[in-house]
Amino acid sequence: MDEDQAARQRSEEEGLERGEETAGEGQPSRAWDNRVEWDQQDLLMGLSGRESREAAGPEEAAEPEPEPGVPGGRSGEGRAGWEPAGPGGGERAAPEGGVAAGLEGGRGGEGRGEQDQSDGEGPAGESRSRSEARQQAGSQGAPGSGTLRGGYWEGSRERHRERKVKRRAKRTKQVESKYRLEKKPNLPQERRQAETQKNVVLKGETSEACPCWLSEQRRRPPTIQISLSPKPRRQSQWSSLCHTSVSVINELAQMGDPDVLEMVQEEERISNREAEYIFGMNEQSLSSRETSFLISEEPAFKKDEQSKDSIFFRDGIRQIDFVLSYVDDLKKEADPKAERRKEFEQNLRKTGLELEIEDKRNSEDGKTYFVKIHAPWEVLVTYAEVLGIKMPIKESDIPLPENIPFSCMLEPLKLPKNVKHPHPEYFTAQFTRHRQELFLIEDKSSFFPSSSRNRIVYYILSRCPFGVEDGKKKFGIERLLTSNTYSSAYPLHDGQYWKPSEPPNPVNERYTLCQNWARFSYFYKEQPLDLIRDYYGEKIGMYFVFLGFYTEMLSFAAVVGLACFIYGLLSMDNNSSSTEICDPKIGGQIIMCPLCDLVCDYWRLNTTCLASKISHLFDNESTVFFAIFMGIWVTLFLEFWKQRQARMEYEWDLVDFEEEQQQLQLRPEFEAMCKHRKINAVTKEMEPYMPLYSRLPWYFLSGATVTLWMALVIACMVAVIVYRLSVFATFASFMESEASFKHVKSFLTPQITTSLSGSCLNFIVILILNFFYEKISAWITKMEIPRTYQEYESSLTLKMFLFQFVNFYSSCFYVAFFKGKFVGYPGKYTYLFNVWRSEECDPGGCLIELTTQLTIIMTGKQIFGNIKEAIYPMVLNWWRRRKARTNSEKLYSRWEQDHDLETFGSLGLFYEYLETVIQFGFVTLFVASFPLAPLLALLNNIIEIRVDAWKLTTQYRRPVAAKAHSIGVWQDILYGMAVLSVATNAFIVAFTSDIIPRLVYYYAYSKDATAPMKGYVNDSLSTFLIADFPNHTAPWEKRDFTTCRYRDYRYPPDHDQKYFHNMQYWHVLAAKMTFIIVMEHVVFLVKFLLAWMIPDVPKDVLERIKREKLMTIKILHDFELNKLKENLRANSSELAKEVLIQENKTQLAKSTV
Repeated sequence: MDEDQAARQRSEEEGLERGEETAGEGQPSRAWDNRVEWDQQDLLMGLSGRESREAAGPEEAAEPEPEPGVPGGRSGEGRAGWEPAGPGGGERAAPEGGVAAGLEGGRGGEGRGEQDQSDGEGPAGESRSRSEARQQAGSQGAPGSGTLRGGYWEGSRERHRERKVKRRAKRTKQVESKYRLEKKPNLPQERRQAETQKNVVLKGETSEACPCWLSEQRRRPPTIQISLSPKPRRQSQWSSLCHTSVSVINELAQMGDPDVLEMVQEEERISNREAEYIFGMNEQSLSSRETSFLISEEPAFKKDEQSKDSIFFRDGIRQIDFVLSYVDDLKKEADPKAERRKEFEQNLRKTGLELEIEDKRNSEDGKTYFVKIHAPWEVLVTYAEVLGIKMPIKESDIPLPENIPFSCMLEPLKLPKNVKHPHPEYFTAQFTRHRQELFLIEDKSSFFPSSSRNRIVYYILSRCPFGVEDGKKKFGIERLLTSNTYSSAYPLHDGQYWKPSEPPNPVNERYTLCQNWARFSYFYKEQPLDLIRDYYGEKIGMYFVFLGFYTEMLSFAAVVGLACFIYGLLSMDNNSSSTEICDPKIGGQIIMCPLCDLVCDYWRLNTTCLASKISHLFDNESTVFFAIFMGIWVTLFLEFWKQRQARMEYEWDLVDFEEEQQQLQLRPEFEAMCKHRKINAVTKEMEPYMPLYSRLPWYFLSGATVTLWMALVIACMVAVIVYRLSVFATFASFMESEASFKHVKSFLTPQITTSLSGSCLNFIVILILNFFYEKISAWITKMEIPRTYQEYESSLTLKMFLFQFVNFYSSCFYVAFFKGKFVGYPGKYTYLFNVWRSEECDPGGCLIELTTQLTIIMTGKQIFGNIKEAIYPMVLNWWRRRKARTNSEKLYSRWEQDHDLETFGSLGLFYEYLETVIQFGFVTLFVASFPLAPLLALLNNIIEIRVDAWKLTTQYRRPVAAKAHSIGVWQDILYGMAVLSVATNAFIVAFTSDIIPRLVYYYAYSKDATAPMKGYVNDSLSTFLIADFPNHTAPWEKRDFTTCRYRDYRYPPDHDQKYFHNMQYWHVLAAKMTFIIVMEHVVFLVKFLLAWMIPDVPKDVLERIKREKLMTIKILHDFELNKLKENLRANSSELAKEVLIQENKTQLAKSTV
């Protein structure tokens, strides 16, 4: 007996020493966090293997009463060979063939999942129960029958019975729920619930003990066990160590490393190994019905029964996030293309993306393959962190702004609340995969919106390699599209735009947009901006915000411009200038000098009666007021736009947005072309670098090309001027000789006819030059090899805007500031190329011709643009569908429907901005000559919004979502045009309009106090002696009058300084310059005052931003604090274990003594 007791004592001491060493190693194992520690197991290893299996079995059999000698009945040899078991259930394996003992008293008989689901159990409760157990064990004295182990055994058995009753009731509910779900396994939502239930069942089951499993667990070190339940769990110590590798993984993801997800999975594989093993063991113990339900491999939807509008894989569960298509190539290039595709798709799978290929036999045309791509949860969370996507963490408690006064009057213009604000406001934070418990994840399949999903997939596609060619690494979907390896790459629309989606498809946002945004009957309604942002991304959403705000502000300018036009219309009959011109006794008696050499005859002033009346509509006293008003309006528009932009940045979580990673990331083309590397001064990392001398030739070529094309525009404008000069004489002689034109000569003069035909010809030339230059500028920009997407867009924007500025505005600048200013006088005219005489303005001024030119170009461009945007894609799509629908019996699937749509393209939004900015120039630069320009722009933009919405929703493939916090470089262009518009309008009023000469006559030269403007027409015309005409310029026919009149301020023939400018000319010139200086200074002063008074960010938005930042910091702080408390609680359990070891050593020492 003494020998047995000594042997038992030695074995217990050896076990305690081994346990102390294991605890000292600090292994980060969560398998032991919720179990009784190894020293407690040593006290309870008297249970038989049979009792352990019965206690841990899935059927929860009734627990037999222990025999009296069991707790202390193990032999010394048996206990001495026990080792801490693996993650199976807190057991110990006997290397000599001993039987495993279950930890019934320390929750060892039950799985960890059961502990997690116990009612009222938690870390605090577990810690208390352990402390009580230790205290009880320490107070029992030496181990023996009925002492320490016996007391501990009875207390732990009592606690186990109570928990087992609760678990049995809960498991009954779970099994009922599980079989109830099994009846309808086809729907995705039910499948997800079934998967969740599967995890619950697996966690609740404990594997049976078998020798082979125990031996393997004895060989394996303790591993990390993580929860398979979607319920948030405390992270293990191993998970906390994983944080150190986050930055490395993010950097590799940004570089496009296809193995990045394997690294993430490897990081979690060790922690998942135990859970997978439990799954494997429990799978054997499940009934056949349970097994077929949990791991059934049959797809939820059969292919022939799948809806043509389905946006899922064949299983009906995995959503399609992106689609690639290609056609078999029978040429020599087929093999390299097939190899590229194979390598590319293999690398996509390595990154974690899931692919499903549709054979060409299933396509409509019988020759197109479709590669459907799905991004699983692991990929989404990894790259959401890389891209810094913000996701909701808590619903916002900031109240909505109060309604503005008279808001009830605007109710007809508003949309339903569920359309205008489809989601509540949230506090957000940048997503981190190691803090998933922090975010409001109700359903993983719908947590990330579809726009974020396709943005993540495109980010991977644009950086995925597909091989090495010519010693250079090739990567990116854009290169594959350029080489026709793939024919297209696009995300899917939600469904049909004319009908809502049917289950199991998600809500069809495309249909909602079409019904509430893309309908022309809703032209007066506001736009669903939040829905646009959710569906198309922030970049496209910001464009429609800008276009809508610009249209709203145009309404004020249009009202004022229309009022100025109505004033001119009402005062037309009372205008003294047009009255004198139309009077036969005044205008009919004034003989004007010929407008061209030889063939043109003398003419009477009253033939321009109608032109003078029309000119008064736009050239009257209100012109000055409207020019000043538009200078102030431009400032208000830009300042209020900054406020609106700041408000959208807050509402769309773009406050801390530093120009999108997608924009600042290196372009794949740049990385592929770079052969050099250098250290980044900021990040201290090696990055691709291209020396300046490598790109300098392309910069020179780019500058030379832009200069050449602008010179070509000027040459075309000169050609149009030559056309006008050469055709004017023909029109004049033809209309004089033809009797049939006598009835229309009163309103269709040679001047008007030449101006109209010249303007139309100039517009056609503009469109032709613009078409060719767009292609050349895009090619030149690519050859410059810009480093980032932002540099690419900025370079292309500069080229396109400079050219279009010259192309569209050059003719208007010519008419406004050059035509009629350098004509000379009869007998000494100036000639273009010494051949064609310079053009003269109408006696009423050149303003009416500028108005004509502006109207034709502006209106023609808008009509042509809308027709092109609406009809062109519609005709192409109709033709493409007509060619594709050859096999009507086949399924015309969702991806094929989108494949037959037109591509929006990466530069689609660029051209929309360019069109709007060019229109802005027409409205601001020359608005003094045409007060109706804002009204025409307003009407066009109302149509433009709906046309753009209609084509994006119905005629174009869904663009890849992108972020943008502003309109980018276009805002700087608008500021430049706003400053330039002040100067141009001042010069138009001073030099093109007739308002300044009339004011000078009114205040300085008028002789009739009762009718101050009487005699103005005669005063503004100078006299020329016909005898002074050179022979090569005088008309062929001789006349009986000796003088003719021309528009200028010069001395008469009988003056000593004949034909020189008189004093009135210098007075008028001084008045013009004074007006320009005064107007510019006044307008600029008002502009600067308004810019200073109006804050860039509204006060209420600033307060909301501060509130959200404060709440976000508080939420993050509370989250980290709770996690720290859990870690400290875990550490305290380790400390308590050490104390219990020392107490047990002391008790054992006392017992031996």
